[in-house]
Amino acid sequence: MRKLLFESVFRQPLTELAPSAVDAAVAELVAAVGQTARRRLGRSLSIREVDAGSCNGCELEIHALNNAYYDVERFGLRFVASPRHADVLMVTGPVTKNMREALERTYHATPNPKWVVAVGDCARDGGCFAGSYAVVGGVSEVVPVDLHIPGCPPTPTAMLQGLLALLERADADTGAS
Repeated sequence: MRKLLFESVFRQPLTELAPSAVDAAVAELVAAVGQTARRRLGRSLSIREVDAGSCNGCELEIHALNNAYYDVERFGLRFVASPRHADVLMVTGPVTKNMREALERTYHATPNPKWVVAVGDCARDGGCFAGSYAVVGGVSEVVPVDLHIPGCPPTPTAMLQGLLALLERADADTGAS
């Protein structure tokens, strides 16, 4: 026991390095998403995250959006507990047979205009879980998907870039009509 105690005192901590993105670049990206959301919706962008059967890797990166480094809420992006208050459904993981109906209900409970974002490789086509007896497939097998953010898992910056692209495309679509 004493040996373990001494080793833990003198050993370097086993932590990962901070994200390499420049603070100013991340702040600028998040501010652009917030401004585009306010222009498009007239208010903040509300996001409901749905885990349809993932390994939780993508959820960890989504939760990083709310940590002290990214802190997206200060720029007008907020995660909501109910799909009735959401503009965007961020769906992670392959859709399992047990989650199919729940995802459909969540989609129908979300008011228009609504967008569905499939986050991660598993959400696109089932990823490494494809072909399993318990998996229906990707998110697009159950609900229409407006944007896919690739990665296993995608970085928080990639998610912010995807949300910005989605809002800009929606803004351009309404401007053209």
